[in-house]
Amino acid sequence: MSTSALSPLPQLTLLNPGPVNVHPDVRAGMTSPDQCHRESEPLALLARTRRKAAQIAGGTPEEHTAAIFTGSGTAALEAAFASIVPPTGRILILDNGHYGERLWRIVSANGVPHQRLEFGWTNPIDLEVLDRTLAEDPGLTHVGLVQHETSTGQLNPLREIGEVVARHGRQLAVDAISSLGSERFDLVLDHVDWVVATANKCLEGLPGVSFVAGRRDRFEALKDVPPRGFYLDLYGNWSSQESKGVPAFTPAVQVLTSFEVALDRSLAEGTDARGERYLRLAELIRAGLTERGCDFLLPPEHRANSCTNVYIPQGIAYPDLHDTIKAEGYVIYATQEQLPGVFRVANMGQLTEADVTGFLEAFDRSVAKLTSSQV
Repeated sequence: MSTSALSPLPQLTLLNPGPVNVHPDVRAGMTSPDQCHRESEPLALLARTRRKAAQIAGGTPEEHTAAIFTGSGTAALEAAFASIVPPTGRILILDNGHYGERLWRIVSANGVPHQRLEFGWTNPIDLEVLDRTLAEDPGLTHVGLVQHETSTGQLNPLREIGEVVARHGRQLAVDAISSLGSERFDLVLDHVDWVVATANKCLEGLPGVSFVAGRRDRFEALKDVPPRGFYLDLYGNWSSQESKGVPAFTPAVQVLTSFEVALDRSLAEGTDARGERYLRLAELIRAGLTERGCDFLLPPEHRANSCTNVYIPQGIAYPDLHDTIKAEGYVIYATQEQLPGVFRVANMGQLTEADVTGFLEAFDRSVAKLTSSQV
């Protein structure tokens, strides 16, 4: 065996929008013993985690439920968006960034009848256009939305969109992968039928587990919808977990153990309190970068509380900025190729004000080093 695989990696402060730095208690969950996934203990773990996943989204045990998936957030996202629309229905995809486009790619790849409304990167979703589109086309049965579009850092107006969709009697499916746990979200008050989320972002868990939560009657109605896949068949996974109490396929038990710890911590802190904690850190980042002459991609009123998209200082290439800051112990994140002059600084996870101060100091040293090397 190569000794390099056993060499400890340096501890980095993660300022990328997931995975995140987690609490030691969450990491300790990975040390749970080897188990058979069909024994009583893992099955009880699965049941508890499903209940808590629906709860963190504002659901109640009587009216809401969840299906757990071993896989990234995209796995649960594909399970939901490939499964919820019947052959006689169509889904309207609201697209104002990379992850809105990802929803369109998922439904396209799975042969789901759909229509795409493109608003353009950094542009808000036009509620009047949404209202008019639904009014003019009764064949649109579902609407797909990304709440926090991290490609730009934009927070889309979930409650207002939910009200429009509900008024037209359509189902709303929300990608809350980068928002659930820190941004305001409520399955009932926001008129959401389906929500998709992952462990390793604002819920502060480890990568490898994701879920779909929503109204129990919506899950039950999927029995009559022909599946478009096998492993990611939403009804097949949910019905096995719900009716039989067993996973349809082998779950990542240790990661699920960590996720329950993360869910317990999220429920104890509360979404409002976590959102306030994240916003304080985001404001420190934004104030510090403003003092350093940086410009931002979005105006303040459109920004989420956990990610800031910043223009790279003039004359500096992103790979150089990333590598120099990483050598200081901090990881920043690139944007997609549509925004080559922008980088992302996220503040999800177990971060402190000292971490923000340290990053800003590392940013100063890195920019000075890269600028002087050009002279």
